[in-house]
Amino acid sequence: MQDLRWRVFWVLFFLLLLCLAVWPIAGPKTALALFALGVTAYLLSHLYWLEKLILWLKNPQPASIPLGSGVWEDVFASLYQELRRQTTSQTQLSSALERFQRAAGALPDGMVLLNNHDQIEWCNLTAETQLGLSHEQDAGQPIAYLVRQTEFLAYLQGHDYSEPLKLKSARNPEVTLEIQLVPFGDNQKLLLCRDISPLEKLETMRRDFVANVSHELRTPLTVVGGFLETLEDMDAGMPETTRHYFHLMQEQTSRMRRLVDDLLTLSRLESSPHAIQEAEINVPVMLRMVLTEGQSLSGSHHRLTLEADESLNLTGASEELHSAFANLVTNAIRYTPDGGEIQLSWYRRGGEAVFSVRDTGIGIEPQHLGRLTERFYRVDSSRSRATGGTGLGLSIVKHILTRHQARLEVESELGKGSVFSVVFPADRIVSI
Repeated sequence: MQDLRWRVFWVLFFLLLLCLAVWPIAGPKTALALFALGVTAYLLSHLYWLEKLILWLKNPQPASIPLGSGVWEDVFASLYQELRRQTTSQTQLSSALERFQRAAGALPDGMVLLNNHDQIEWCNLTAETQLGLSHEQDAGQPIAYLVRQTEFLAYLQGHDYSEPLKLKSARNPEVTLEIQLVPFGDNQKLLLCRDISPLEKLETMRRDFVANVSHELRTPLTVVGGFLETLEDMDAGMPETTRHYFHLMQEQTSRMRRLVDDLLTLSRLESSPHAIQEAEINVPVMLRMVLTEGQSLSGSHHRLTLEADESLNLTGASEELHSAFANLVTNAIRYTPDGGEIQLSWYRRGGEAVFSVRDTGIGIEPQHLGRLTERFYRVDSSRSRATGGTGLGLSIVKHILTRHQARLEVESELGKGSVFSVVFPADRIVSI
């Protein structure tokens, strides 16, 4: 830019020198007229090349760029070089975009790009097949016009995309899709779609297998348990060692029956519809029942107390919540040594309702806290079996809380006890 300014300066400077040389020979008027004529011609040449530039910008093709003269030759040369760089960059970007589209098209999962108005910008072939879309015909159309299931519309408009949505395909009811929206950029979204029908069938088979086996085991276990009780109660000079063996068999049979009952409960929770029978629950009354049951299980070996806000109730399934609360109390009793304390609390915390069970038990190491609700996960297998645990109690609690939009919070310190807290959202609270 500075070089161009100097070139303009030197043209005007030499024109001025020429006019000064003419001044003594032809007089001042002729010199001034010559200077004005030179400046005018110079300006006209600029206007000419400026017009050429404007005409070329209407269709900026490298082959048709003017050659120019003087400073305009440099201007057009710079434009030509910049145009070449842009063309090269555009070619590289187009190639990268094409490679991305080919790679995305080869993915087994569906992908749909949505703009800030939830309109389709692009989708791969898998998404076209699974959702019934067409990239060519549906580009620019709102996704809500094309995927019209009520569950999807609620998911899209709810703006909570932390969990995926399971949805039956509108094109094939036997196909189950898992849809996840991932926000990115400036209010844009990436819709990921996966066919999970094989996993759903496998999960259904697993649940049916567990339920059927549990039902089949219940009857023989009841019969065996009955015979063992009868034999154990017989007083016919049975050796003490034999009586001890009968007692061990009775304990293991009872443990198997509890395991079967928990498996049936878990299977029922997993296979039942997500919606629950809503009813208002008098939580303080329920907790007094749970406290009585806990005291009976403890057999006066622990000190159990209850502090409950009498004005705080919930809506939900009474039997399920009773089972969840009782499971937490039972766990606290089993893992608290004799003479320990267990405190049950029911109170408000901000806009939420909290039921907590605080014990002075053995505590849990931090690395175990994230896995406590897994089926059959045991922090200490030998101690769990000794206390009669089945390894399914907290898994049952987790399923019940999920059905009530609640969450489980666990705080624990090894050797000092644990606090298990069930936190209910504000929309389930009923105040008296």
